[in-house]
Amino acid sequence: MKSNITLIGMPASGKSTVGVLLAKRLGYSFVDVDIVIQEKTGKLLKEIIAEVGTEGFLDVEEQINSELDVKRSIIAPGGSVIYGEKAMEHLKEISTVVYLKLEYRDVKRRLGDLTDRGVALKNGMTLRDLYEERVPIYEKYADITIDETGKTPGQTVDELRAVMEARIRDGLQAK
Repeated sequence: MKSNITLIGMPASGKSTVGVLLAKRLGYSFVDVDIVIQEKTGKLLKEIIAEVGTEGFLDVEEQINSELDVKRSIIAPGGSVIYGEKAMEHLKEISTVVYLKLEYRDVKRRLGDLTDRGVALKNGMTLRDLYEERVPIYEKYADITIDETGKTPGQTVDELRAVMEARIRDGLQAK
């Protein structure tokens, strides 16, 4: 069984909120990759995007995600991590990947200022375009999908814990 859990999903899907709660419940560390990027570069995400553009930011994000070396951690990368194949292969190797699925209307309601959040939007792209582009990629990489519609972060954590415990039980019984 892989000792880490990586949470993927749209910005505002609750990766950080759910991740912190889950880490506390499991006694794991919590790794917010956006903060790791800011620490390693000495810049805010929006500053990196302003300096090197969306593509340059995606390169930085992929590099840092593909070098993560953690154990017994909940990993919360940025929503755009899925564009980096090397990063996603590494995360799938070291962790169980969980897609926190959120309806478009809920993403829009939760998000607020996209630029301030450091969301990697390509020129001319709307939030709806981004959502439609990313959902199939999140689904492709997910080992587990948790639908958050109508759930509090606590309920999402409870459901995810139950699914993980069942996987562990089934894995042990299979041996």
